[in-house]
Amino acid sequence: MVKRFEELEFKDDFMFCIIMKNPKYCKPFLETVLGVKINHIEYPSSQESIDLSLDAKSVRLDVYVEDGKGTVYNIEMQTANKYNLPKRMRYYQGIIDLNILEKGRDYRDLKKSYVIFVCTFDLFGKGHHVYTFENRCVQDLGLALGDDTVKIILNTKGTEEDVSQDMKELLDFIDGKGAGATGFTRDLEEAVQSVRKNEKWRVDYMTLQMSYQEKFEEGYERGIEHGKEELALRMVREGELPAEKIAMYTGLSLKKIKEFQEMLQSV
Repeated sequence: MVKRFEELEFKDDFMFCIIMKNPKYCKPFLETVLGVKINHIEYPSSQESIDLSLDAKSVRLDVYVEDGKGTVYNIEMQTANKYNLPKRMRYYQGIIDLNILEKGRDYRDLKKSYVIFVCTFDLFGKGHHVYTFENRCVQDLGLALGDDTVKIILNTKGTEEDVSQDMKELLDFIDGKGAGATGFTRDLEEAVQSVRKNEKWRVDYMTLQMSYQEKFEEGYERGIEHGKEELALRMVREGELPAEKIAMYTGLSLKKIKEFQEMLQSV
């Protein structure tokens, strides 16, 4: 069920993307997650986020920023476990690298990258709030590959005492447990309230939902039509009914049924 605009939370994709477009919130978010200070962040001037088309597939990254010192960050919000996140992280990493190389750079110029998935579920069921992955040698875990890629999966349902208090408050806030009395989560809550009052973003959200609904209906209608054609083909193959009857039962035109008959006869 689609949420009303007034009900959107920070973890909802539309709200998350709007708020994280502001460095006022994106920078401290990254600093809290990574436990480091970042001098500043930059949004690529040519795009709000990477939107590349590859042969038969395109992908849009929720949040893509750079720090001006050779590091890029991709942050994605995940509220549903579709059991494909590891492969999606691999794909997103490839998209980031491809985006850099398409600018005419050599592979040696690939930047250090962090792909961060914020999950409202425990993907691995281990209770950790943070799962960090780097490429290391299986025979010698102390030997890093050095490809400068880091993948981080955050878990708002963590049960271990394995993160700072600021990080715990941030994950709890994302999970819907409310903001603290002060601090970064209070700032995020105020940002959410501000977005909810913005009429332009309300219109943008409604327009986006209408677009999704239209695409869904188009796909649904195509699916129905495809089902009718499959049924008609089976009937024509069986050869037990005249074309007029098949057209009546399937709702397809008589011309279409005769085309199926001619096609099967020519095979």
